[in-house]
Amino acid sequence: MHPAQRISMYLTLSLVTLALTTPSLAQNTPSNPAQEKKPAASTPSPAPAPNAPQSTHYPILLLAFGSEPSWSVRIGPKGPELLQRQGYPPALLDPLEITREGTSDAWDYHAKDTATGAEATLRLTREPCSDANSPTKYTFRAVFEHAQIGTLNGCARIAAELFPRLSNQTAQADADDATEKKPPLLPPITNAKAPVAIAYVTATGKIVVSRAGVRKIAAASGAQLALSHDGKRLLYTRPDAKGSTTGAIVLYEFDSGRSQDLVHGSVGEAFWSPDDSRIAYVNTVEQKSEIWAFAADHPENAAAISPQNIATLQGWSDTHTVLATDAVNGYWLSDEKPAQVVALKEIYGTAFQVAPSDTLRNNPANPDILLVSAALASPPTGALVDASGFAYGFFLYELRSKRRVVMSPPDQSAEHAEWSRDGLQIFYAKRAAAGTFTTFRLLWDGTAVRRYLDGSELVVGQ
Repeated sequence: MHPAQRISMYLTLSLVTLALTTPSLAQNTPSNPAQEKKPAASTPSPAPAPNAPQSTHYPILLLAFGSEPSWSVRIGPKGPELLQRQGYPPALLDPLEITREGTSDAWDYHAKDTATGAEATLRLTREPCSDANSPTKYTFRAVFEHAQIGTLNGCARIAAELFPRLSNQTAQADADDATEKKPPLLPPITNAKAPVAIAYVTATGKIVVSRAGVRKIAAASGAQLALSHDGKRLLYTRPDAKGSTTGAIVLYEFDSGRSQDLVHGSVGEAFWSPDDSRIAYVNTVEQKSEIWAFAADHPENAAAISPQNIATLQGWSDTHTVLATDAVNGYWLSDEKPAQVVALKEIYGTAFQVAPSDTLRNNPANPDILLVSAALASPPTGALVDASGFAYGFFLYELRSKRRVVMSPPDQSAEHAEWSRDGLQIFYAKRAAAGTFTTFRLLWDGTAVRRYLDGSELVVGQ
């Protein structure tokens, strides 16, 4: 090779080496797009697969249930979510920790009653289980213990169909996030029936009866309304004069529009029995108030049910038993069995205070449930109060379990709560600033609050 060619070759190799070993020089060296070679196409790497959901317990998505009595507990990704019992409103549960006994097939799902704060535990064991009302064999045995309700025994099964949002892994992750932010939805109540017959008091004091869409004015004034189950007959109290302690219990017939006085004196608070065959009322003689009753067509045969001195008659619990109160106790008085007595402080707790104007109503379908309207012990800040400085609300109380759940909306002063005949709806009067009332309705699980009509003291017939 010619020496000049050898020198030229060495210079070329040196420049190439310098360009490859000096990053700053290589990056700043201009390139010719026309001469630059494109890198070979590479195969794209697959997108990373979503992480499999990691449950804190196993199994998940379950339904525990039993039949004596009928109950169920829904278990979701976080644990127990919802308790349902036949004849009672559903109860939301706040899931807590889940524990397992070593590697055994036994789990304890801990939870808290959202409404009352009571502790609850569902014990789940993987072992064959059968329910008394079904020949099916289930995979798990379940025991639910609630600090107020007691122990419920049953079985459990995988119930993924109750959790449609968790149909795949991504949906489960989204649902887990949503569960952190809000409680699970209550099951919809689809069998509540709108009343066919009602009676109420207007803002001007008139008594109105409405049946099958037809409204009639029963009286220009009066109070303490009670409508028969067919909605055709109304009882109400008419005082002899304003401020008078005497008056009459009046029967109004919807079809004919006729009214007649049934009994007269220091009387009031009349109620139809569940079968409309009898009428009970309060009769006061020589400062002693007793409950009297008579066959609906024979007021002349009225007689005392019990010698118990009471303050207020609250209605019938069954065809032979009435509920009454005084300043201290609630009394279940019957012409067939001994009286039962429960202290009102036990029913009211500390959030409400006892007064003669309070109303206590047994649920028409389940007499174990009381609907109680009373004054709040401490009105919420900003709450609307009456002339005496009281705000009002209502709550449900279970006599056997002593479970108490406030139902009245916190932003309303709510009075005179009454059941619908199906026991699934509650009607109450909301007090306005002008002293007038509007009747609202909500379902017994606290949902679907809506305005119903202008007026108060609403009672439901049919």
